[in-house]
Amino acid sequence: MDECQSAIPAHDGDLHVVAAAHHIVKALGTTKNLSDDLRKILIDLDAHLSLITSNIDSKGGKGFVEVEERLKRVERKIVIWESDRIMIWDSGPKEASDYLEAVDEVQTLIDSLRGLSMNENQKQKELLHRASSLLQMAMSRLEEELIHMLVKHKQQSEPTYIPSPSSQRNVVYNESVVSLDNESAKEASSKNSCSDECGEYIVDLVPEHVIPDIKSIAKVMFASDYGQEFCEAFIGVRKEALEQHFDILENGKLSIEDLLKMEWCSLSTEMNKWTWSMKIIFGVYLMSEKRLCDQVLGEFGSVNSFCFLEIAKTTILCLLNFGEAIAMGPQEPEKLLRLLDMYETLADLVIDIDALFSEDGGSFVRLEFHKLLEGLADSVKAAFNAFGVAVSSNGSLYPFPGGGVHPLSKYVMNYISMFPEYCSTLNLLLEDQHSDVASLVSEPQCGPTASLSTSCPMACHLRSITSSLESNLHKKSKLYKDEALQHIFLMNNLHYMVQKVKGSELRPFFGDEWIRKHNAKFQQHEMNYERVTWSSVVLLLKDDNPGSSSLSKSAFKEKCKGFSIAFEEVYKNQTSWCIPDPQLREDLRISTSLKVVHAYRTFLGRNPAHVDDKCIKHAVEDVEKLLFDLFEGSPRSLRNSRRMMKT
Repeated sequence: MDECQSAIPAHDGDLHVVAAAHHIVKALGTTKNLSDDLRKILIDLDAHLSLITSNIDSKGGKGFVEVEERLKRVERKIVIWESDRIMIWDSGPKEASDYLEAVDEVQTLIDSLRGLSMNENQKQKELLHRASSLLQMAMSRLEEELIHMLVKHKQQSEPTYIPSPSSQRNVVYNESVVSLDNESAKEASSKNSCSDECGEYIVDLVPEHVIPDIKSIAKVMFASDYGQEFCEAFIGVRKEALEQHFDILENGKLSIEDLLKMEWCSLSTEMNKWTWSMKIIFGVYLMSEKRLCDQVLGEFGSVNSFCFLEIAKTTILCLLNFGEAIAMGPQEPEKLLRLLDMYETLADLVIDIDALFSEDGGSFVRLEFHKLLEGLADSVKAAFNAFGVAVSSNGSLYPFPGGGVHPLSKYVMNYISMFPEYCSTLNLLLEDQHSDVASLVSEPQCGPTASLSTSCPMACHLRSITSSLESNLHKKSKLYKDEALQHIFLMNNLHYMVQKVKGSELRPFFGDEWIRKHNAKFQQHEMNYERVTWSSVVLLLKDDNPGSSSLSKSAFKEKCKGFSIAFEEVYKNQTSWCIPDPQLREDLRISTSLKVVHAYRTFLGRNPAHVDDKCIKHAVEDVEKLLFDLFEGSPRSLRNSRRMMKT
């Protein structure tokens, strides 16, 4: 007992030391996995400190005088800021440091008072109540300071590579309009040049020099058992900041019903926004937000991951809901490119998502995004198959005017010209259908000697689609009553297909053999046109009696008349026919001119005696010039053409 009496502090000012020691011993006693020896030591020490406390209490209230004085001094330091609404951390580092020291002192006094047994000591209860109220006041002020600091120093980071809403690729087939012409197809076939920059790009969401101040508030609040209040304030400000960044990307919070009712042009824009939002939110802001959470809360264990998840959850759910709605909706062919963009973006980000939400609390985020990736993969395959079906089943009731390049040909070839940039993804997703499609494609590129490009799944699917297009074009050609126009139509469209393959990144996937074969096809239709159109016209100039030197004037005149009527009929019809490609049009005019003009000149040369204005309606030079009016796509009268030639 004498030994215990000698351990009693000589000064009342040491009360808090004993109380703190008693508090620590009790805390250690609750620790799991203690050895029996260590637990016995702690029990003995706890009993010893309790005895000391009991002896102190027996002295009455005199021991609390110094505690009360210290409480009054620290109270003045804290309360003075309640009447002055200037923010403490805006006043300078010394003011902030003094305030934090005052809060530490209050917490020390509370720990000292709580460490003593009450024994119905009214003074002790009064001091504890005052100190607790003062601490609560200080915690509320620190919460305000934290919110002010986070809002004041919030960085308005907007990466320069956020695309404008007009940056979009819309491809819609329509019988009268093809929205993707040659020039826009070339532009659209290149992804936005900044897409490669949208990887991990961490920015300072709060300036570096402010982080220590935020951490100092965090340490004091957590030490005072106000960690929950700190987290709520921190989460609230950072969550609002993230949602503001999300709003900058113009992502609307749309329901599944909204998306299902939306016109394609608007839906395409929303899908494009989603793709970029995923890149920016995950590749930039959430990476940056995670670093900020690590800097501020890294030493507080699971609190760090909890706060990060709470900050990100609303935005993540919004992105997930949109993606799931798209994956669940009908997969029309025009969605294919957008779906590919969405799939590739998520596939690129899924490793980062797994890393950001590696804790158990974030497992639902990882799971949902992996499910969405699978859903988008299925959507891509469904849209690709729908595209092939649409190409083969597209029907027409009327022939396309002028026999030019059909909108379906433009749509298909311009659309597939964008597929090479998705080659790796399409090869992966179409692999399970590769053998079935390869067996249907007759081109030798799918054989055992094929190159990697021409034998890959995407290449065989592309050739299958163009094969369906060819079959469809042959059906459409039968809508023309004029056999010659059937050949012009097929010549135009096959030539267009070849040029699109030769002049784009499609060439390696089709191969030179495909190009040679289809060159021969459109050239055959060119020859068939000449045969069907001009053979009968030239035949009118044939000499019925090859043995004689010349025709009689009446016979000569009759043949000239027949030739003129047949030629004018061709001219009247075929000036309205269309060959859009200038080189192809020029080549066919020259080829036709060589045959027709040569035959006409030879005919007139064999009968020079009868050549006069009464017998000949068209001179050789007239015929030659008139042939160059053909295939312009607009009807012309022969009279106007003759007047133009004479002037």
